[in-house]
Amino acid sequence: MDPDDHRIDSAEQLRALVGEPLPRVRDKVRTSLHQLDRDWIAASPFCVVSTSDAAGRCDSSPKGDPAGFVKVLDERTLAVPERKGNKRVDGYLNVLENPHAGLIFLVPGRGDTLRVNGRARLVSDAPWFDDMVVKGHRPVLALVVEVEEVFFHCAKAFMRSALWHPSTWDPMAVGSRPEIARALERPEDSVEELERYYGAQYSTGLY
Repeated sequence: MDPDDHRIDSAEQLRALVGEPLPRVRDKVRTSLHQLDRDWIAASPFCVVSTSDAAGRCDSSPKGDPAGFVKVLDERTLAVPERKGNKRVDGYLNVLENPHAGLIFLVPGRGDTLRVNGRARLVSDAPWFDDMVVKGHRPVLALVVEVEEVFFHCAKAFMRSALWHPSTWDPMAVGSRPEIARALERPEDSVEELERYYGAQYSTGLY
């Protein structure tokens, strides 16, 4: 079977296959942050930021810090701090070309998620950077998102995957981080060297 024989090329084909959303699902999108959204963001230590460049090439980048690291500036604006990292800044380069971003906020143990879409820009400093200091370090920069769409997403993906169930976890099902790094990124280093690099000392350079 050739998958292209069953390719979906139109919204009409897609709707014919999956159907129409219920009105309460279709109409749940809001344009400003409710207090419940603020509470969720304050409890979230992790989000994924998705962007695309002017040509449509996409990037999704995980962001994490102590819960509440994303600052709500007002009911229509939030800011995501950037810490020092590998300096690729793929998503931020995308924002310079296409100033939009989509975010998904997770709360550990919860299956539902909060989704925020909006216009995005980068800033190198602001008075509220002082509120984003962690272990004595200010953010390198911040992604400011002007909220255009916000809504809660149901838990079915997390239920199907059993993501939060420790009985399903198998971290040794794939190669270790040192093994992956040696095979794909740092072939000149030995596994032993990489094990030391990604060992206990690795967490000392987070900030």
